[in-house]
Amino acid sequence: MSVPHEGGRWTGGRRSSTFTRLLRLGFTDPSTAERLLDAPGLSAVRSDPLLLDALGAAADPDLALLGLVRLVEAQDDETARRELVDTLVAAKPLRDRLLGVLGSSEALADHLARHSKDWRALVTYESGDLHPGVEEFEQGLVDVTDEVSLRIAYRRCLLSIAARDVCGTTDITETAAELADLATATLRAALAIARTASPADAALCRLSVIAMGKCGGHELNYVSDVDVIFVGEPADGSADEGKAIQAATRLASHMMRICSDTTVEGTIWPVDANLRPEGRNGPLVRTLSSHLAYYQRWAKTWEFQALLKARPVAGDLDLGEEYVAAVAPMVWQVSERENFVPDVQKMRKRVVANIPAGEKDRELKLGPGGLRDVEFAVQLLQLVHGRTDIALRSGTTLDALAALADGGYVGRVDAVQLDDAYRFLRTLEHRIQLYKLRRTHLVPEGDPDLRRIGRSMGMRTEPITDLKRAWRRHTSVVRRLHEKLFYRPLLDAVAQLAPGETRLRADAARERLVALGYADPSAAMRHLEALASGVSRKAAIQRTLLPVLLGWFADSADPDAGLLNFRKVSDALGKTPWYLRLLRDEGAAAENLARVLSAGRLAPDLLMRAPEAVALLGDERGLEPRGQAQLEQEALAAVRRAEGGEQGVSSARAVRRRELLRTAAADIIASYGTEDTPAVTDRGALVDQVGAAVSDLTAATLAGTLRAVVRDGWGDTLPTRFAVIAMGRFGGHELSYGSDADVLFVHEPREGVDDHEAAQAANKVVSEMRRLLALPSADPPLLIDADLRPEGKSGPLVRTLKSYEAYYRRWSLVWESQALLRAQPVAGDGELSRAFIDLIDPLRYPAEGLGDDAVLEIRRLKARMESERLPRGADPTLHTKLGRGGLSDVEWTVQLLQLRHGWAEPGLRTTRTREALAAACAAGLIPAEDAEILDEAWVLAARVRNAVMLVRGRPGDTFPSDGRELGAVGRYLGYDPGHVGDMLDDYRRTTRRARAVMEERFYGG
Repeated sequence: MSVPHEGGRWTGGRRSSTFTRLLRLGFTDPSTAERLLDAPGLSAVRSDPLLLDALGAAADPDLALLGLVRLVEAQDDETARRELVDTLVAAKPLRDRLLGVLGSSEALADHLARHSKDWRALVTYESGDLHPGVEEFEQGLVDVTDEVSLRIAYRRCLLSIAARDVCGTTDITETAAELADLATATLRAALAIARTASPADAALCRLSVIAMGKCGGHELNYVSDVDVIFVGEPADGSADEGKAIQAATRLASHMMRICSDTTVEGTIWPVDANLRPEGRNGPLVRTLSSHLAYYQRWAKTWEFQALLKARPVAGDLDLGEEYVAAVAPMVWQVSERENFVPDVQKMRKRVVANIPAGEKDRELKLGPGGLRDVEFAVQLLQLVHGRTDIALRSGTTLDALAALADGGYVGRVDAVQLDDAYRFLRTLEHRIQLYKLRRTHLVPEGDPDLRRIGRSMGMRTEPITDLKRAWRRHTSVVRRLHEKLFYRPLLDAVAQLAPGETRLRADAARERLVALGYADPSAAMRHLEALASGVSRKAAIQRTLLPVLLGWFADSADPDAGLLNFRKVSDALGKTPWYLRLLRDEGAAAENLARVLSAGRLAPDLLMRAPEAVALLGDERGLEPRGQAQLEQEALAAVRRAEGGEQGVSSARAVRRRELLRTAAADIIASYGTEDTPAVTDRGALVDQVGAAVSDLTAATLAGTLRAVVRDGWGDTLPTRFAVIAMGRFGGHELSYGSDADVLFVHEPREGVDDHEAAQAANKVVSEMRRLLALPSADPPLLIDADLRPEGKSGPLVRTLKSYEAYYRRWSLVWESQALLRAQPVAGDGELSRAFIDLIDPLRYPAEGLGDDAVLEIRRLKARMESERLPRGADPTLHTKLGRGGLSDVEWTVQLLQLRHGWAEPGLRTTRTREALAAACAAGLIPAEDAEILDEAWVLAARVRNAVMLVRGRPGDTFPSDGRELGAVGRYLGYDPGHVGDMLDDYRRTTRRARAVMEERFYGG
């Protein structure tokens, strides 16, 4: 006896032939499907091959069959059920359309179950039915009288659009246009209902509804906000304008509610008027003159970008046409506006900041490689080139893309690929939304959903796998769209490789370069021509690289400098076989180089002095800082190989130059971020990394120089033991790129050596070290500053340990104890260095802390420094070192805590400011909130100093006055283009808070 098997029938020990056939047709639950086919009304045709094949052709056969059973059961009587089933079996157009819709949309199946006669909307198959427009849809809504009947009629029309879509009768552009036309008819019907409800208001005003966004562009989704702008005028020219606008506002508000409110039949879609002047804070309806006044004076670039798609759709169409005609000239002149370039740079940044991390990779619209990327890019090119070429002035994305290709503004092959990608992504978006008629742009994660979508897009063998593969492929194409749309045509324009092909004209290329931030487009074109012209292999590789590099340059504050520097490096290394291969094959190298070359003067200057250092940018670990011991070992080895002291120091300086480049490049790349790695958010860690790297490098350079000088003058042994003690920021491991090396020199005669001979040798070492490190060369000088020594500039450059001891015992002032808080041995004799530290520790960490007189003296010194040392004309709120809440304020506050409590708190016995501040907080000497405020201000001021040196190539304690340099500092600090005002405001706010803490803790504590 056979036992029934769960999931299917057994007939004579075998599953039924129907079960097997259903499985083969794509049903995932054949057992349930068999039971549904036995339902009343369908049992007579349960084995009909035409019906079964049509079900199998649906995106989701199980869903289609369930929807069909519900529809049959919803018919009023047996006669109606028989009519439906008979027509379904006999008429292929209905069969394909109805089952196609039922297999793709649960929401439309629900509608058919509630309104069981609406299936007849899918029966007609005349030529006019194939491509309906606004008139046909208005006819479909002709009997509408209220909100509920509007929703029913709307979904009835939507049924026919979805049927043509899923059956392939219309492509994605035709479907999107039909949805926009249906929206137009719906807005008109809603406005008519509102007018009927308020005839007095209707008589007072003229009201025009302007479609924006995808509705205006004739490319609407199944479920999307319908963006509109309202224009109103008095019905009679002599009527009261204020009353007319109030009436128009009531009509517009009612019309929006008619479409947006939720009723027993659900909603249609939200009508969104937030693209109007002043957004949701502005009046809902304005007169034409009020619109124009706003656009002429206040509108931003993105508002003109939105107006690309403006199209009158309802109400007073003559007034709407007047509106469009009036704003059009302003739209096409927007590229001449002062802030167009920074606005463009902001628009080109992907809108991903507000997408939850878990959804970013599933976002079809706003995610990387999504629909918004294509739409913004095409609109940007329209704004740039549409001023002189009216053929580009289309509100529809794909029409505009085709026009750009026809005019040579975009390469034809690239346009075809992007067209294909956009069509795929829009189709995917439509299929996702159609299922439940919900507004979403997220690709679902579940296999059943992916299977249904894949099958609906023609992927029948492996729908899930094939869908994911196609999605990745098309997204990848879009990710590179800026390269394809913006930059590759520029290269084609200068390369002149394919005669006869339509290319970007020279004037159009210059327009585009200006729009992308290049201040000297003629020079940029010359650089491109020099790099990419010709048929050599080098030129071919450059043509591959440059479209990508130009985009990265354009993301910087100085694209011109980036391109010029790239040309210089390429000229220097052009014949080196590894250079272009490195940029082409090592994914990070090209982007890292672009960031470094366009971020300012310092890093490119360092690179130009030894272009082969480009190799650091391609090595995965090439930008990691090297420790002092490793650097010192390399410097000493270079000195040993050198012939003479001068050559030895030159070798040590060459190591320093390379390592400065490594540090600067790592800092720039971490601050800017890359396409694959976001910018580092821990700004304090970046400051610490730069400070430690430059300080370690300076220490290694001094050690190498000391060895070179001693070897050149005395051989292996100097007559006196000699040590270099770092002071100031050098001792605190807080050097910036342009800092001098503050040091003290100490020596101790060797046994049997005359004091005079030892002093002469020590002084000669110091003099020679300073001379050799400042010699003009290809490497940046390292200036040694010994002004913190006893007696300052009047005292001897180098002293014995006993001399230091005698001076500090008899003459030392409190400021010298403060300066010694930073003392740290960095080179020379280790035993002598340790003895010096033992000597000064009681001075800098005095037992029982500073006395009241000493505290008062430090406060007096600080007050005098604030009044006397700030440069004349400097803005005290923006001076990073001596200004309000700057480095000096924070450091003196921390150092006073060290002098007062260092004897009792071991954590305070450090030369590093941030470390000492953290220790003071841990010891309860300063509240955590105050410590955080001081730390934030110190880090910000230190980063500004680093930024100024990176950007200008020379040190500075204030923000640059040049606009482009100021913008570059802003980019380094993480501010988007056009936000330097925010940067300065943030700096002032941060340092103002720090000054308040400093005054309480330093002067008042």
